[in-house]
Amino acid sequence: MLIEFYKYQGTGNDFVILDNFNENAPVLTTEQIKFICNRNFGVGADGLMLLSKKEGYDFEMIYYNADGNQSSMCGNGGRCLVKFAYDRGIHKSSYHFIATDGEHEANIDDDKIVRLKMQDVDNVHYHTHHSVLNTGSPHYIKFAENVEIMDVPTTGKEIRYSTAFAKEGVNVNFVEILDEDTIYVRTYERGVENETLSCGTGVTAAALISAHNENGFNTVDVKTKGGKLSVEFIKIDDQHFENIWLCGPAIFVFKGEIIV
Repeated sequence: MLIEFYKYQGTGNDFVILDNFNENAPVLTTEQIKFICNRNFGVGADGLMLLSKKEGYDFEMIYYNADGNQSSMCGNGGRCLVKFAYDRGIHKSSYHFIATDGEHEANIDDDKIVRLKMQDVDNVHYHTHHSVLNTGSPHYIKFAENVEIMDVPTTGKEIRYSTAFAKEGVNVNFVEILDEDTIYVRTYERGVENETLSCGTGVTAAALISAHNENGFNTVDVKTKGGKLSVEFIKIDDQHFENIWLCGPAIFVFKGEIIV
């Protein structure tokens, strides 16, 4: 079966996208998706997405991890899918779409930065050495020094498969405070089962925990191995965060065909 695909990336977090807006994309098996995402034998990507039609919305986002399984929300993926929708002719001043975690808004500013509104966060588990929260996907946040030289794949994998998260697993983020407004984040992603160059929901989770204002409006700049993002939000208190926006570039890489 010959499949037409599009490749996009957001700060190095890369995705294969299939256009299913007219409901003509093929139904793929878990193994076929896993093959397409494989960096040695397929296209290579952190995940695969479908742009699909959904009544009452501009589109629906359907997301699969690189392991071929349908997954929870992907922030950078959502931003890339908005840019893909724009490139395919769906031009809106503000986008309204639905994903696995619910409804989202998005827009593209004059500098081609894609701004994606994330779900409000109403429950954060604070522990002595880490925090856990869900920003559309579950995230473990640990502050550390010298994050650049950490063995994130090894340490992240140990935490991801630890008994505390054995049922569903967790995404693991190591966060270093660079200055009052800037953090550096490296993430081990479940489903990819490795470090990715950037993780949108992970960056969002890390930014919320790193808020520099005790309450009210915050903007946190985030450095990742793949580039720079920013997160804007309102902090109500340590448990409640609203009006959360993930902001950064989303770039078309190439278009191609693959036989699966």
